[in-house]
Amino acid sequence: MRDIKIKSDSNVLVTASDKDDAGVYRISDSIALIQTLDFITPICDDPFEYGRIAACNSLSDVYAMGGKPLTAMNIVGFPTKKFSLDILQKILEGGQSVLDEADVRLLGGHSVDDSEMKYGLSVTGVVHPDKILRNNSIQEGDVLILTKALGTGIIATAIKADMAEESSISEFILSMTTLNKYAAEIMLNFNVHACTDVTGFGLAGHLLEMLDGTSLAVEINSNNLPLLPQVEDLASYGIVPGGLYRNRDYIGTAIDFSSDIKTIYKDIVFDPQTSGGLLISLNEKDAFDLLSALHSAGIKNASIIGSFKTLSDKKIYIR
Repeated sequence: MRDIKIKSDSNVLVTASDKDDAGVYRISDSIALIQTLDFITPICDDPFEYGRIAACNSLSDVYAMGGKPLTAMNIVGFPTKKFSLDILQKILEGGQSVLDEADVRLLGGHSVDDSEMKYGLSVTGVVHPDKILRNNSIQEGDVLILTKALGTGIIATAIKADMAEESSISEFILSMTTLNKYAAEIMLNFNVHACTDVTGFGLAGHLLEMLDGTSLAVEINSNNLPLLPQVEDLASYGIVPGGLYRNRDYIGTAIDFSSDIKTIYKDIVFDPQTSGGLLISLNEKDAFDLLSALHSAGIKNASIIGSFKTLSDKKIYIR
């Protein structure tokens, strides 16, 4: 899109060039529309769970912007010559179950006969124009909360290699089918400065987006990073997805690892996530109160993972 000339409009509050989670368009002084679209290829073998995961993943950007999703449209690519339409039915039922849980209305959709299975949603939500949560409105001294465990890309790779334990797969699916709605509703009771969700660029990639346009850096305590079961062992065996290496190349020299850090964290922070958690930036006192509220609501993996500081040389420090 960078070579496409888009007409400017004062009502466009967030656009693609802002590198944020969704686009935002002001309708009135009190209402702005949030628009986002996402679809994924299958990340598990169960079509119903795949539909649930894809729907949670698609809705997440609206929650990350501080908004409420209202409506959705299905997006489907399906190889009709390879798979029965009964499988597609189960995928759509999985997606619908999540939309019902989120109180979002499905208005329709579009499908194509494709060589590879794909499913996701185009989502429209609302937010007050003055209450949009941007991903880079961090402040010096803020601490950072991550609401879900990392490692979905690594577990997905292990499943393909038949190296994932059943208990790990169960936690993997539970994490990805948990809507960020619940963490977001709690978050909105606090003075949050910035928010994003962790998806395909991995933790490090989304941290870099939070730092975009600022003079700050982030220091992450690797010991506080919540991980899905088996992720440490799998990473130590080199069971990691190809997207991890692309994310590492994208970050380049902007990241620094302390000499005594566990080697596995040099992979885990780049692991591409599907339906990952929220990254929430706010002052330290509020952060501890928010963390307590998240834990009380059953969001057990929420953790304070780092803080934003004025540091020289690099943008991301993993300690």
